Amino acid sequence: MLAEWQSGLDDLFAVIAGRFSRVEPRRLAFAYVRGLLAPLERRNGWTIAEHAGRSSPNAVQEMLYSPCWEPDLVRDDVRGYLVEHLGDPQGVLIVDDTGFVKKGLRSAGAQRQYSGTAGKVENCQIGTFLAYVSPKGRALVDRELYLPRSCICDPQRCERAAVPDDVKFATKPEHARTMLSRAIAAGVPFAWFSADEAFGQNPGLRDWLEEQDIAYVMATRNDDEVPAGLHTVSPVKAMIGRIRAGATSYRF
Repeated sequence: MLAEWQSGLDDLFAVIAGRFSRVEPRRLAFAYVRGLLAPLERRNGWTIAEHAGRSSPNAVQEMLYSPCWEPDLVRDDVRGYLVEHLGDPQGVLIVDDTGFVKKGLRSAGAQRQYSGTAGKVENCQIGTFLAYVSPKGRALVDRELYLPRSCICDPQRCERAAVPDDVKFATKPEHARTMLSRAIAAGVPFAWFSADEAFGQNPGLRDWLEEQDIAYVMATRNDDEVPAGLHTVSPVKAMIGRIRAGATSYRF
């Protein structure tokens, strides 16, 4: 089993190896991935570097922001690999955000904001992620870093955090649209899309999904108004109240 797992990891890394223009960062990237998958008590720059046989995390950190590789191209390669192995017409795309607790404000997008991971307001970064689930398995296929207006509107801070000048403010529902658009363009097979209330309460995202003819199931508030006919809207709680007892499904 271990040999099979190692062979699978080697095959995956062979897919992205060509995205690195130099051997040393390529080897560090492989060691970094192995560290993320290792049974470490804690996973951070120091523990992953030590697992890779390094005395400090400097080299690994430099590899992560090195110009010798392009993260978006690696993302596309990994997504293609996952679709090849997990792709199914009945697949589901799921979007959600999560927080990464940080100290200070030097990291891109870090500020005091609510983190679902911590369950409270913390100084953290927020990432929006797109997951793919099918009868064959599940995996993350895309990501976007949430950059608050306070960060985007501070050019000096953006420069210190290496945020490109052309990056604009985007909400998390806008991240969902961006990542879904990439998945569709890449031919990712899926039957429907799902998300929690942070996305389900956004009428712009719901309208866009309907325009794209994407079936979806998203949580929302019971007082949120949704289409109830060709020219009417109704609170969700009123719609639910019309579902007959014992019904297994309901079409709005």
